[in-house]
Amino acid sequence: MRRKLIAGNWKMNGLRADGVALAAALAAKRPAAEAGEAREGAPELLICPPAQLLFPVAEVLAGSDIQLGGQDCHSERCGPHTGDISAEMLRDAGCRYVIVGHSERRTEHGEDDALVRAKAEAAQAAGLVPIVCIGESAAERAAGRTLPVIEAQLLGSIPQDGNNHADALVIAYEPVWAIGTGQSATPADVAAAHGHIRRLLRAALGAEAAAAVRLLYGGSVKPANAAELLAVADVDGALVGGASLKAEDFLAIAAACP
Repeated sequence: MRRKLIAGNWKMNGLRADGVALAAALAAKRPAAEAGEAREGAPELLICPPAQLLFPVAEVLAGSDIQLGGQDCHSERCGPHTGDISAEMLRDAGCRYVIVGHSERRTEHGEDDALVRAKAEAAQAAGLVPIVCIGESAAERAAGRTLPVIEAQLLGSIPQDGNNHADALVIAYEPVWAIGTGQSATPADVAAAHGHIRRLLRAALGAEAAAAVRLLYGGSVKPANAAELLAVADVDGALVGGASLKAEDFLAIAAACP
């Protein structure tokens, strides 16, 4: 059984007081399980704050079972890369995961599949689990190219070092047209995309590894539609944007996991 993962991407939101308060509200509801064991049937929770909030949020999360993640990382370990942050730095800040290839990075910063792959490989080398994002635009969807687009992105973006087992890789399908628009993909849309991704992973990684990799859906996930989306076959959780900025909404999405 793949344990569900509910990941919150705070994006460029929150000052120190905001982030600490939100993390504290979540941590109060999710104290650490005894002996570090997963709660029976409960999803894994992850929050990815802006980089300047990682250390204070990590302090707040100590004693809870909520994981910490970064929103991006550089493909290099160190060097003259002003304004960037490496995967090792994220690990040092207490992170366990990092998002790579989000559509906002691909669009606003011109990141291509090769760069996303390099970042994912850097994350794995640093001991982080990359959450590799893929998804089609509205124009690509209208042209009937959803599956070819996500196929090219997936195969071009996942690491090629043979380390893509269950604990080292997560895939997030986020149709670009659904991110922040309030318009979510239908369960049928999600089922088709996730089924295709699982088939591609089987061909690329082998049946055993592919069966263990978690596939998240992202794109206007909220309490009102979470149960329906999380019940779809091959949906192993959600990558949540705006709804992760309210503790009650984020926890309600987690509670909707079947």
